[in-house]
Amino acid sequence: MQEHPADYSEGGPPDAALTDDDAPAGADGLAPALRFEARIGAGERLDRFLAARIDGVSRTRIQRWIALGAVRVDGLTALSSRRLRGLEAVEAWPLPNEADRSFEPDDIPLQIVHEDADLMIVEKPAGLVVHPAPGNWRGTLMNGLLHARPDSAGLPRAGIVHRLDKDTSGLMMVARSERAFDRLTAALAARTIGRRYLAVVEGSPMPQFTIDAPIGRDPRDRLRMAVVEPERGRRAVTHVTRLALAAGCATVECRLETGRTHQIRVHLASRGHALVGDVGYGGRVRAGFARQALHAWRLEFMHPTREVPMRFASPVPPDMVALLGALGLPEPDPAQVPPDAVR
Repeated sequence: MQEHPADYSEGGPPDAALTDDDAPAGADGLAPALRFEARIGAGERLDRFLAARIDGVSRTRIQRWIALGAVRVDGLTALSSRRLRGLEAVEAWPLPNEADRSFEPDDIPLQIVHEDADLMIVEKPAGLVVHPAPGNWRGTLMNGLLHARPDSAGLPRAGIVHRLDKDTSGLMMVARSERAFDRLTAALAARTIGRRYLAVVEGSPMPQFTIDAPIGRDPRDRLRMAVVEPERGRRAVTHVTRLALAAGCATVECRLETGRTHQIRVHLASRGHALVGDVGYGGRVRAGFARQALHAWRLEFMHPTREVPMRFASPVPPDMVALLGALGLPEPDPAQVPPDAVR
């Protein structure tokens, strides 16, 4: 069984191929992590190991914490059934009782682009939270998946492989089998999944450039991320290509090499090109557009079980089309941008 690397979004945690952050998404609103050495638990299942060592918490609740990405083994998320070798460091962020509600299904319309026995591609609208966390235990994409596909309850996070911020729209991968979940999260960790984002930014960026700058928690505001000194953050790499310029703004395509929390938003803002509408990172509201102008418009990867190339492109959402029109920027076509080489 594969461990599930911790990294998730444009990038960000809670979770499995979620982000390489120090804690699950929303951890700032949780109790401090409990830490255990597994040397006395060699051969034990992860859920049994924790249930025997955390007073007053049932194994069922431990399994829910694990499913929500609130447990890490050597910094990585793992399944409840993971057998400990005895050498690992285990961390658990105790979740409040309200977190149990996260596993209730909600009738949330899903725009499914593709589905087979192992894989689902979903088009996430802006405004939808992907994964339950403090303040959003219900009404998330995960709850919608539990309603639409009840069998997804047997997978971590109902099969969600990576995350998008609430106000970012676009394509997401969802595993439909445990084998596919393991392989997709491993592929994400190995950086063999092509994730490309369309953004509208302030200023006049160079035609092509790469930002290689570590990202960590902003020391002045724990709810924000920032470019930090290497010892205080994780390496983050974003490749940027300018597509068009007009009215002091530009459209760019961002290709993620890593997936840290708020990576695109932080990296572009650090270069003076904050996303339009992203006021949290210095962007301006233009033409009434009040969310970050960011859309996950292309996914390119090998199918987790068929081992054939899969490529998906998402049309620019209507609100971004309207923004582009107001700024005099042409609507880009993902078919005109060279694809990644899917390995």
